[in-house]
Amino acid sequence: MNDITEGLGGAIEGALAGRAVEPRHGESAAAGGDACANCGATTTSPYCPECGQKRHVHRSLAAIGHDIVHGVLHLDGKFWNTLPLLIFKPGKLTRRYIDGERAKFVSPMAMFLFSVFAMFAVFQMIGLSTPTTFDNQIGMEEVESSLGDAIENNQRTLRDIETQLASDTLDADDRNRLEARKAEIETDLQSLSEVADLPFINTDNLDVSVRPDGVRVMPLGNDGNAQITQSETGIEWIDEGLAKKWNDNPGLMLYKLQANAYKFSWLLIPLSIPFVWLIFAWKRRFKAYDHAIFVTYSLAFTSLLFITVSVLFTIPPLVGLAGVMIAFVPPIHLYKHLRGTYQLTRFSAFWRLIVLSVFIWIVMVLFLQALLLLGAF
Repeated sequence: MNDITEGLGGAIEGALAGRAVEPRHGESAAAGGDACANCGATTTSPYCPECGQKRHVHRSLAAIGHDIVHGVLHLDGKFWNTLPLLIFKPGKLTRRYIDGERAKFVSPMAMFLFSVFAMFAVFQMIGLSTPTTFDNQIGMEEVESSLGDAIENNQRTLRDIETQLASDTLDADDRNRLEARKAEIETDLQSLSEVADLPFINTDNLDVSVRPDGVRVMPLGNDGNAQITQSETGIEWIDEGLAKKWNDNPGLMLYKLQANAYKFSWLLIPLSIPFVWLIFAWKRRFKAYDHAIFVTYSLAFTSLLFITVSVLFTIPPLVGLAGVMIAFVPPIHLYKHLRGTYQLTRFSAFWRLIVLSVFIWIVMVLFLQALLLLGAF
């Protein structure tokens, strides 16, 4: 329930953030002449020309409910004008927005903020998050102590049963009962021994190492299969600080990594713009602003796609569909987005898609490195 509450809070926070940066152009209200309740100016338009306040002022509980739905969930005409184009005709949406059609669409930054916050909220609600609890945080000593107590109690009971079985005064029924109980205890002891031998993660033994090529390896477990890698920065105090923090508390570092991904997701925009500029460097009619709108709408769509796919993964019959979507939808959408936004031929859009697909991985690596550095301080 706590995860669901936090998730809903994140979604509302994202909607409010999106609403904060979204202009109100294009919204309507009832017509008629009246004096503005805020500044007293007389107006016949839905909004006061002097202060911009709505002419019609609601005074009902129903109006409060409407404001919550409208302001928090942002379900107005612009949202429903924007969403279908973002999904099916992203290039057309981006080009129209760049060319000046602003009033009828949700702005790229508002859409991005809403979708990103909603994505992390859904992840939180369905339990799809970075594992941050390790043995020392869930009480490894308590786990080992409990296992030891259980084994000791079973061994004590087993000795008592064997002592009773050694008696010559037992009747057949009691002996059969004790034999059955002995078999159960022996089975339990075998199971407890197997559990005790499992490779529990011991953070005291997790050491951050540096490979010969200078890449730092931060293990997530003592089996060596799960790990995060980071290149050496060359700045000694940063490298040593990262090593110490990962050694001291990898669970906390993973938590910071997850929290910073949520807070600093906007960094993906400035990180991506230069790479998009590179594939259009010789086309001077496309400016950095065009690339910023393209990148921001693309990231908004990707967040919405992750929301959809993560929900589908929780429904067993639809897991296959989710896998197909995550494999094929992003490149197809990016191709259509490139072609429509920059008015490219099929060949020009295709080769840029290939190059940009490589750049995306570079951006993700840079973003991860930035999160690791932010987590160290």
